Amino acid sequence: MNRILLLLLACFPVLFGSHAVEAGDRPNIVFILADDLGYGDLACYGREDIRTPNLDELAKQGVRFTNHYANGAECTPTRAALLTGRYQQWIGGLECAIGTGNLGRYDDAIRLRETNDLGFPTDEQSIVRLLKDAGYATAITGKWHLGYEPKFAPHLHGFDYTFYCIGGGMDYFHYLDNVAGYNLFQDGDPIRREGHFTDLATEEAIEFVKRQSDEKPFFLYLAYTCPHSPFQGPDDLTKNPLPLNSPLWNQGTAPPDVYIAMIEQMDTRIGDLLNTLDVEKLNGDTLVIFASDNGGTRSARNTPLSGIKGSTNEGGIRVPAIMRLPGVIPAGVDSDQACITFDFTKSIARIAGVKPAIDKPLEGIDIVQHVAEGRRDIDRTLYWRKPRGDTVWKGVREGTLKFVAQQRGDKESEFLFDLATDVSETNDLKTSRPTDFKRLKAKYIEWEATTRATRRGRPQ
Repeated sequence: MNRILLLLLACFPVLFGSHAVEAGDRPNIVFILADDLGYGDLACYGREDIRTPNLDELAKQGVRFTNHYANGAECTPTRAALLTGRYQQWIGGLECAIGTGNLGRYDDAIRLRETNDLGFPTDEQSIVRLLKDAGYATAITGKWHLGYEPKFAPHLHGFDYTFYCIGGGMDYFHYLDNVAGYNLFQDGDPIRREGHFTDLATEEAIEFVKRQSDEKPFFLYLAYTCPHSPFQGPDDLTKNPLPLNSPLWNQGTAPPDVYIAMIEQMDTRIGDLLNTLDVEKLNGDTLVIFASDNGGTRSARNTPLSGIKGSTNEGGIRVPAIMRLPGVIPAGVDSDQACITFDFTKSIARIAGVKPAIDKPLEGIDIVQHVAEGRRDIDRTLYWRKPRGDTVWKGVREGTLKFVAQQRGDKESEFLFDLATDVSETNDLKTSRPTDFKRLKAKYIEWEATTRATRRGRPQ
């Protein structure tokens, strides 16, 4: 029985009366994550000065999401949510991006850094470990950013093969970050290579795919640093590392031509990976997912959204996302379903036939099944919280209504928007719709009190 038929059996239990997915016939999974890619930074999302033919074609072959969100307004939180399938707030310490050089940026993260415990604990439930234990070959090539300490290295989380950037951003050619720390690692140890990191990560991914056999399915996590700063295109090699005071490190001031070149190169290399799947006759048996880890910076194009990376305005959290699985996901579909990073985790677990621990249920919806069955869009309640220093960004989306707040010390600015008519979040409704405003704010407060953890118990 082929993998696609088995997946159809899993997708349509009412018709076929089965949830089973046999061990030898599960689909491969390729999860591609861009870094700081803005909602409008791809041609298939409306950008006219960037050529992204491979991602455009991927969207034509599958589904393009128009209401997809990152779990976090920065990268570390989203990556934690992807791996656990749960809100990152349950873990503690990972609600904000880990600072360059292993810096804690808010209270719990600072406490953990003081004891060398800032990172993704190996005793946390991880979709990678679940897949490995179920017989999947697993690999990460690209950005990790879930802990600098050796005890947090990805090979300790269930990855069979690891090739990665340990932190948030680094010189694409010399692999130093902007505090001169070396960032290129394999299986917990620093390694030497030559080339642009987008190329290196892709080549490692391609070689991993080529090494696979028909004996077991595989999970590949290709996490680019593109288009995160420093802004260096494939032709920008210099003899010496980028100076630590170079303006190219500034996330908000990318030279437009370099920014475009970085994204176009990423698209080209994604095309090379997809072509490898085709040559290896794996296309029909492989779920491919592409998304961004958070919204774009000021260098990005988030049109028509407001806000940027780091905020819970739409531009900080709504991102492009594309998904393809031939024979299961219909081609050329635009989905307006509100969805979020850990929905992919839920789908991955189901199609791989793995189950989470009873006390750590996956919190998303099965977005593959939703699209495959052509279900009507459903209203959902989604939450965001991003602390950094003395500022906390908050957010709740319920249906098309959205509560946004920015707390700075003792002062808090609060808003209510209706995204159905105001996706740019320009018309504050908290005064004209006080009941809705109070309801969403109360939901946020309850969620925060229930969900937000520290490694030493609940916050006081």
